[in-house]
Amino acid sequence: MSARFPGRQIQGGGAAAADEPRTGRGVQLVQLVTRFVIAQAAVAAAIGLSYSRRHLPSIFITLMLVAALLGLAALTRSGARAAWVTAIGFEAAFIMFGLIRFAATRYLGGTLLGMITLGVLLHPAVARAFSGPRDQAEHGFATGPSLAEAAAEALGDGVPG
Repeated sequence: MSARFPGRQIQGGGAAAADEPRTGRGVQLVQLVTRFVIAQAAVAAAIGLSYSRRHLPSIFITLMLVAALLGLAALTRSGARAAWVTAIGFEAAFIMFGLIRFAATRYLGGTLLGMITLGVLLHPAVARAFSGPRDQAEHGFATGPSLAEAAAEALGDGVPG
């Protein structure tokens, strides 16, 4: 089903569209999220190290945070659904840590960019870009027997297929 509008054409997707390979737009959205996380790591490093005042625990916490953010960026680059869920959880934890640190020491250091990154991750187009049924078909989960079929076969109740 397609509708004709001046200047562009919109095609309906449905369930079959989720089974298609990721389009260029999906790849671009995954790359956008990865760039946001890398930028967040750079901002956290720049602010954290410049305001550490040679306080060793503060430097150590900043470097651990930057390493975790760079690991998260490498994970989100895969574009898997698990990477998206992990990124949302980590960004939420980072924001909470930043807000607690702000309340205690008036230090913000990258928390605002974490909020922006979380907002980008929660956008529906980005959520669609991070997998769906397409990943299950690639890994063979959709073509294998279901749990009920496997249980019936194991109990000898029936022949699958």
